[in-house]
Amino acid sequence: MSFCVSPSTQHSICGLELDSGAQLAGFITPHAVRSCAREALVSVQVGLRKAWARGQEAAGDTMVTEQEVEAIGQTLVDPQQPLQARFRALFTLRGLGGPGAITWISRAFDDDSALLKHELAYCLGQMQDSRAIPVLLDVLRDTRQEPMVRHEAGEALGAIGNPDVLEVLKQYSNDPVIEVAETCQLAAQRLEWLQQHRGEPAVAGPYLSVDPAPPAEERDVGRLRGVLLDEAQPLFDRYRAMFALRDAGGKEAALALAEGLHCGSALFRHEIGYVLGQLQHEAAVPQLAATLAQRAENPMVRHECAEALGAIARPACLAALRAHAADPERVVRESCEVALDMYEHETGLAFQYADGLEQLRAPRS
Repeated sequence: MSFCVSPSTQHSICGLELDSGAQLAGFITPHAVRSCAREALVSVQVGLRKAWARGQEAAGDTMVTEQEVEAIGQTLVDPQQPLQARFRALFTLRGLGGPGAITWISRAFDDDSALLKHELAYCLGQMQDSRAIPVLLDVLRDTRQEPMVRHEAGEALGAIGNPDVLEVLKQYSNDPVIEVAETCQLAAQRLEWLQQHRGEPAVAGPYLSVDPAPPAEERDVGRLRGVLLDEAQPLFDRYRAMFALRDAGGKEAALALAEGLHCGSALFRHEIGYVLGQLQHEAAVPQLAATLAQRAENPMVRHECAEALGAIARPACLAALRAHAADPERVVRESCEVALDMYEHETGLAFQYADGLEQLRAPRS
C-alpha cells in the first residue's frame, strides 16, 4: 500500500522552493512557517490550497510505502536515537497522516520523555483524524502520565473536533490537575462553538495550526490586549483574543502577547509562549528569554518559551538556549535541545523541518 504525500507543484517564497502539498500537509516546524516567508505565505495561501487540491489528483504525486512509514516510525520510537531525529520523524508522520502514522505515533506514549509525549499528542490533534481518539482518551485518563502530556491529549481531542468526546471533556473539566481541567474546559467550549457555527464557511487565517479557540472577530490590537490581560474575562475569550493578536501580527501585537507571560495560569502563559513562536517576532525575545531563565516558573511554560526562541532564531535566542541546554529540569533541557535544532533549521537553507522521508531516501555513501 502507498500513501500520497504531496503534489509536485512548486512555489517560490523568499527565494526558497516550497512544495505546496508538503507545506499544507504539515511538513513544517513545530511553530509553523519561516519568519521570512510569513508575509508572502499569507498572500499566496489560497493559491497553495488550490494547488494542493489539484496536486492530489496529479499523476506525479510522490508515493510513500508502508516500509518507509515503518522506517520513520522506528526512528520515532527508538530511545537510542537523538531527540532531534525523533522529533523530525514525528512531524514527518504527522504530515503523512493515515492509520499507519497514527499507530506509530501512539506506540511512543510509553516513552519516558514528557516532552516527546506532549508533542505526540499535539501532532495527533493536528492531524484531525478520529482514529486517534481512543489513544488520546487513554492518555487523558492515565494519571501516571505527566500533567503536560494529559493536557495535550485533552487539547488534541478538542482539535479533532468530534462531538462524541464532549462528555468526557466535560468530565475532566473538574480534574484535580489544574492544567488538565482548564484544557478540557477550553476543548469542550471549542466543540460547543463548532456545533453552534456548524455549516458556516471556515475562515482561513495566516497559520495552518488547529487552535484551541477560534480567533476573536475584534481587530483592534489595543482592545484585544485588554481582553487578553483581563483575568476577570472567561479563559476561552482570552484565548480568542490571543489568537486574534497572533493573526494580526506586527510588533504591537507581539509586545501585547508578551505581556501575557506575566499573568494568568500556567496553561495560559504556556499558550502565550506557543503563539509567540508562531508569530516569530523578535520584539518578544527579551521576555521569552527572561521567562525561560526563571527556575520558579512552571516547566511547561519554560518549555514553550524555549521552542519559541528556536523558531524566532535570532542571535539573542541562541544565547538564551545555550545558557539552558543543561538545565536541571529535564523538559526544559530537552526543549532547548530541540529548539537549537529548530534554530539551525530556521537559519539554514532547508525549508523542510520534517525531513524523515528526505533522510530515508538520501543516497548512501
